[in-house]
Amino acid sequence: MSMNYDKQKILSNILLFWKTWLGFLLLSCSSPSVPTDAIQTGKQPDIFPDYTGVTIPSNLCPTNFMLPDCDEAVACLSFGDLSFTYGEDNKIIIDEDEWQELRSAATGSNKGIKVEVYGKKDGKWLSYKSFPIYIAKDSIDPYISYRLIQPSYVAYEDLAIVQRNLTSYDESDIYNNRMIHSEENGHCINCHSFKNYGTDNMLFHMRQFCGGTMFVHNGQLKKIDLKTDSTISAGVYPAWNPKADLVAFSTNTTRQIFHTVAKDKIEVLDYASDLILYDVEKNEVSNISNYPDEHECFPTWSPDGKTLYYTSAHIDTTIFRGDKAYGQHYDKIKYNIYSRSFDLTTHKFGEPRLVFDAVALNKSATLPRLSPDGRYLVFSIGNYGCFHVWHADADICVIKVPQSPRGELINSKNPSKNDIEQRNVTKELPLGGLEGLNSPFSESYPSFSSNGRWIMTASRRDDGSYTRPYIAYFDAQGKCHKAFAVPQRDPEHNTLLLRSYNRPEFMKCKVKITPQQFATKAQEEAVRAKYVNK
Repeated sequence: MSMNYDKQKILSNILLFWKTWLGFLLLSCSSPSVPTDAIQTGKQPDIFPDYTGVTIPSNLCPTNFMLPDCDEAVACLSFGDLSFTYGEDNKIIIDEDEWQELRSAATGSNKGIKVEVYGKKDGKWLSYKSFPIYIAKDSIDPYISYRLIQPSYVAYEDLAIVQRNLTSYDESDIYNNRMIHSEENGHCINCHSFKNYGTDNMLFHMRQFCGGTMFVHNGQLKKIDLKTDSTISAGVYPAWNPKADLVAFSTNTTRQIFHTVAKDKIEVLDYASDLILYDVEKNEVSNISNYPDEHECFPTWSPDGKTLYYTSAHIDTTIFRGDKAYGQHYDKIKYNIYSRSFDLTTHKFGEPRLVFDAVALNKSATLPRLSPDGRYLVFSIGNYGCFHVWHADADICVIKVPQSPRGELINSKNPSKNDIEQRNVTKELPLGGLEGLNSPFSESYPSFSSNGRWIMTASRRDDGSYTRPYIAYFDAQGKCHKAFAVPQRDPEHNTLLLRSYNRPEFMKCKVKITPQQFATKAQEEAVRAKYVNK
């Protein structure tokens, strides 16, 4: 009897211990309290990343942030009867299930999720002005992809093309060059591209060791050598035709020059560039445009596949004689945007047609992309050149796709309003609207989401050195809202990563081919493309 009592007592004590311990754990994991003695600052909180007043997609993961200049932080997120409080050191890490509740309730509301922020500095709690996070009715493509690269001039020992789920924080390699890279055999990867935002038809390039272009065509993997005796290089910057098994490429002779005192330390210049068309089914290459005094680059297609847009700089051959002249007159190279009609049956192109005359505004336009409805053209605009990722003056610009040869400039910080009005490019449409997307630093590689409601760009606004993906809501009225950084589980992630996000692209789904399958195919001999004169 006493033995049973002792057992029961022991079991009771064990149960009491675990109940106490569980209660302690629950208490330690409970939400922090809102400080009651906080001093009102009347100021907006200086949070990183900056999500104050942004409009985000209806399916985006939590927008975690931090107060870098505070020792501790607490934030209360509320909408209607829903209210949740968070705080972990100086970071606000939002519970994903609770975020989904808030996001669903606030979708389409003009009030947005209310965010109240408190920060502890020098032993005192401070209360900041609340701000909204608006939830648009429009969703966003669930995935984006980008190349992670050190922002150096020559190093490519550690590169990865990565896919990221925007509805969560999941990230995985599409391909990593370290799978077959070695000190003896350099292996660069670049220029990933997808047909119609899908992954059954995609490509990216491999340079140097195991060089070639990796194609996924209708789910099947192959490696192609696009260099022919009739083209100046293999294919470089790609654009899939949305209605046919065709890819337009630029072919380029690209070199770098360096500044010793200028703010922009590097120039990447095309000493020659043309446009080619690759027939994926037939494995055939043909020339689109190869004028000796035109440097054509960065092709992109209209949504119906019947028009090819591209940039081109007219080269005065009396000035640009030899490599030295390019280094001396690099800032005189300015690009316009042109288009050519395309017959999907005969694969014949029409004559060049001026779409946006940047040169007349003493500017240079590059990296054009069409909205999925074909109404808008987004591109990067700067003072000169076409590699604007290196130029702090580069901004994103949007024009309505013109029915006449000249486009209507509707959104840009540059060029100036006076210049535009003097040239009668636009009178009735307001200048501005992309201030939230642009910054004092470089913006480049713009692209539209598949529903046309979101514009993504590679921006150096955080520190002037690293490009990171920023996204802005582009509403049905053609207004661009304030851009926001792609959220990370740890808001300090990008600061510690020391990598640039290069060429961010929207995707509807994950890549199905595994990194190992790409690595295995990469070590096979590339199939040589055939040149066809058309």
